[in-house]
Amino acid sequence: MYERILDLLPRQASGNITCPATPNPMPKAAAFPSQKTMPDPFLYLDGKTRVKSKEEWYQCRQPEILKVLQEYQYGYYPDHSLETVTATRSGNKLDVTVAAGGKTATISATLNLPSGSGPFPVVVAIGGIDNKVYTNAGIAVVTFDYSRVAADRNSKTGAFWTLYDGRDIGVLTAWAWGFHRVLDGIQLKVPEIDAKKSGVTGCSRLGKAALAAGLFDKRITVTMPMCSGIQGAGPYRYSLSGQGENLENSARAGWWTSSGISQFVGKSTKLPFDAHTIVAAIAPRAVILEGNSGDQFTDTKGTATITFPAAKSVYNWLGVGDQLGMAIPSGGHCAMNAYSDVLPFVQKVLQGKQTSRNFDDLGSWKAMTEAYPWAADLPKGQ
Repeated sequence: MYERILDLLPRQASGNITCPATPNPMPKAAAFPSQKTMPDPFLYLDGKTRVKSKEEWYQCRQPEILKVLQEYQYGYYPDHSLETVTATRSGNKLDVTVAAGGKTATISATLNLPSGSGPFPVVVAIGGIDNKVYTNAGIAVVTFDYSRVAADRNSKTGAFWTLYDGRDIGVLTAWAWGFHRVLDGIQLKVPEIDAKKSGVTGCSRLGKAALAAGLFDKRITVTMPMCSGIQGAGPYRYSLSGQGENLENSARAGWWTSSGISQFVGKSTKLPFDAHTIVAAIAPRAVILEGNSGDQFTDTKGTATITFPAAKSVYNWLGVGDQLGMAIPSGGHCAMNAYSDVLPFVQKVLQGKQTSRNFDDLGSWKAMTEAYPWAADLPKGQ
């Protein structure tokens, strides 16, 4: 039987570190103070204890953030140890079959391989992507039909729900699960691809799913959420550009997340996390955030001037600042030129290639430091 992965007792870490206990039960929205600025990612859920060292961040706080995000946004990710994954391949078609709880479901993926023998790094994508830009650069692109993993509506149909019907899990998490199972299939049946050098990407709601995919699987080397907005890399607490996307209007697609976030509708300042917390929880693995400068729907400016620098302060503190970048190409929502724009960062991570591009450059925008005041007082411990 699937168990929620909550630690109800103090978590023991190596050395002399004892992790603070995660509250049980997890607090409801009413229990959290209202905070207009981005929450301090170093502050535990108990509201009084703060991270003191990098070792403590990785052993205690980062795992707690994952639990917080599952409790209040994504739903609890299925236990992969209870799944059996097999795969078959015919040419450029890859079928991945997952068995769990006496049921089976299949995901079909398409392989787009560069010329040569490989093994090639790979970007796993849902939705449209400029395949040739990547395959010409020696990076494989593997795509799959997200709608067959989980329909983008409240019908709870698709491969994921065949196995996990009845779970309080958002569709973003279901799509993230699809990314991971496709990566399993690649490892099993595609020797031309080096699955240890993998990226995940998608745009808009699929960018939200790509961010979730990077969060829940440490095999992902670089996470590439494009124009992802609210429930992705767009801040809940601020809306600086686009159509004014916020928790309230995005919640109309209530199937994207678990029911846990519904209690914060109209109370987003009570959320114990924000988009920067999600990004920081992926460290030290690489993330390239992207938003088009003319995006008419999602909050590129908020992502660039708040989420990115707030998360960057955590990456810098951990000594891995070069693993987080921001790209702001021209164009509107999900403009295809974005994929070539982030390519140098992806090549740096997946292929070890040098780039002169400054992925900290916000152009005419400036970091909105007043939105994350805690960054002026980072933990002193190493």
